[in-house]
Amino acid sequence: MSEQYEMDHLEKQILKELQDNGRRHFQELARDLDVSGGTIHVRYAKLKEMGVIKGSKVIIAPETLGYDVCAFIGINLKSADVYQIVLDKLREIPEVIEAHYTTGGYSIFIKVYAHTTQGLYELLVQKIQSIDGVLSTESFISLEMPIDRDIPISE
Repeated sequence: MSEQYEMDHLEKQILKELQDNGRRHFQELARDLDVSGGTIHVRYAKLKEMGVIKGSKVIIAPETLGYDVCAFIGINLKSADVYQIVLDKLREIPEVIEAHYTTGGYSIFIKVYAHTTQGLYELLVQKIQSIDGVLSTESFISLEMPIDRDIPISE
């Protein structure tokens, strides 16, 4: 875990604006926040250097590419020492888009996308459960994602 970075008011404003529209030009943002474009550039670079901003990317709607099934899979490992081996194998599966090492009922909790429920079945049986070190899995199909938001920036 990285150490918490203490942001000032301007940096919080920059983050809030970029959460709303990450493609805003620094000059436009500077004008709205009543500072120079150079100030925005320097603060943005500082936030990246400190690890507050991890990057920017295009977010693609999976269903537009035919991925109609979103599922979460809890994975139990045979033993703790196979964690890295299993994780390396999961990284090789493109349908696995998130993996979390967790407490509770599962060692690893992953988020996957599949084109169909049959595709999910094949992904589960042929690619995930066949990984040496995986003891068992439990799957949860997402029916809807009613909340999808960024982390709040506190004042």
